[in-house]
Amino acid sequence: MRDGFQIFDTHTHLGAARHSGRQCDESQMLAHMDRHGIDRSMLIPFPVVDDYRATHDLIAQALARHPGRFAAAACLDPFVPPAEYTTEIARCASLGFGALKIQPQYQAVNPLSTRNDHIFEAALRHRLALIVHTGAGAPFALPSLWIAAARRFPDLPIILGHAGGGLYVLEAIVAALECPNIYIELSSLMPHHVLEVLRHVPASRLMAGSDLPESIEAEFDKILTLEIDGHEKTQILWETPTRVFRTHSM
Repeated sequence: MRDGFQIFDTHTHLGAARHSGRQCDESQMLAHMDRHGIDRSMLIPFPVVDDYRATHDLIAQALARHPGRFAAAACLDPFVPPAEYTTEIARCASLGFGALKIQPQYQAVNPLSTRNDHIFEAALRHRLALIVHTGAGAPFALPSLWIAAARRFPDLPIILGHAGGGLYVLEAIVAALECPNIYIELSSLMPHHVLEVLRHVPASRLMAGSDLPESIEAEFDKILTLEIDGHEKTQILWETPTRVFRTHSM
């Protein structure tokens, strides 16, 4: 808890990143959380890892050891054979994962193509919310492209990670206005961007995240110091993600 608000960090990474060399283990994650007053964190594999099953197992162990402190998202190469992909998603769901992550910077998933529908179908089948990195990694990271998937799968919650970044934040707003099942995660935005989002999209469809440990303080101070209603802060920091991820991990 921080400044009287419960905080759900909806964007963190656990494990080792093959592409960047970054590493974060369970004890480090808990230390970061305790230092900054984070009540719960969404653990996501880095987008490129040596062994996605081993990374999912690492996250599942943290989930089991610390009930209530963590939520979990699966993330793996979407271009493995579909049967392999869906089998791993089913396994993660059985381990208590509540989300599935797509990272278009490294995973060129075209949301307009039905070729990738097994990804969305697996998420729906196992009641997983879908988190999509947006911003860097265009064209497939453009928020507007995800309108097509949201319309094909209206019962699937789709969270636009980073809200398209500052460059594409207006696209993220339009996508959310077009599709009630699209949610926006606000990490990487400047405070004035967040206020612009709030002019169009209610706090009941917004959530906050840090992405990296060194950004935790800036990302959550950004929300806590905004001149907005306290209930809006509560929704962004806790109620929206708790509702979205709890409902779709049961």
